[in-house]
Amino acid sequence: MTPSSLDRRGLAYGASAYFIWGLFPIFMAALEPAGAFEIVAWRAISSLVVCLAIVAVIRGWSRIMAVVSDRKVMLRLVAASLLIAVNWGVMVYAVVTDRVASTSLGYYINPLLTVALGVVFLRERLRRLQLVAIGVAALAVVVLAVDMGGLPWISLVLATSFGLYSFIKKAVGHKVDALTGLTVETAIQLPLAIVVLVLVARAGDQTLFARGEPGLGVWHDVMLLGTGTWTAGALIVFAAGARRLPLNISGLLQYIAPTMTFALAVWYFHEPMPPARWAGFALVWVALVLITTDSWRARSRVKDPQAAESGAVTEPV
Repeated sequence: MTPSSLDRRGLAYGASAYFIWGLFPIFMAALEPAGAFEIVAWRAISSLVVCLAIVAVIRGWSRIMAVVSDRKVMLRLVAASLLIAVNWGVMVYAVVTDRVASTSLGYYINPLLTVALGVVFLRERLRRLQLVAIGVAALAVVVLAVDMGGLPWISLVLATSFGLYSFIKKAVGHKVDALTGLTVETAIQLPLAIVVLVLVARAGDQTLFARGEPGLGVWHDVMLLGTGTWTAGALIVFAAGARRLPLNISGLLQYIAPTMTFALAVWYFHEPMPPARWAGFALVWVALVLITTDSWRARSRVKDPQAAESGAVTEPV
């Protein structure tokens, strides 16, 4: 696909979605003093409400019923729902505890982990550049572990949970569209979200409709209840772009969000970045250049353009 034939509207949609996701740390930080559990619970509930409203407008109930009636698909979506709940929880925890850079690292590592999952579950063979890229990424983790005094668990959990989530969603992608998938996943999370909110309230940590502390008020309530709007809204914009763009372009766009969160960590949240940490991130960036170069080379060798563009880039919901 040449630049002249590239769908500009699709490019705008795709870039906008990742730009919104890149701003998530600012949105989440604005929800303080709410804790990670309360934020994630309301995000699940709010997302479900928004999704159900959209489904009602477009009359997409038949899609929901088709998914619910398919036992194999539902089992996979249950697993995906739990994985993305973990991902959301760790993401919010990282933001409210001033570890935004760790979230950026996690999503940088994710494409490399996706390649590794293909080897483990699909028995794919690593090409030379892929092998070198994974080796460089492993070295980066070691450098960062030494710098932090332990494994960067936030980054690794984010990368692993999202990588497995993406793997599952790709397996059911031909049967479940983005909106239907998010609707079902958040519906699965609903009972757990309610339990979490009950426990938060019993512990006296509820911030919704609470008053008396700095940051609490009507605007806080609106922001907390509106978390689903960001999630579903970005997803819809992403889906509109993904339909119009080839996989290699979507693959490049996915680096927008972690690059933005890294910039926010350094220049907005002013998190410490000693030289060793910069070195670790530099190694990850080298690994990403290698894996991206290998991906472009592999697709350029595919004679069938449709085959070269098959697949999907899963959204970082």
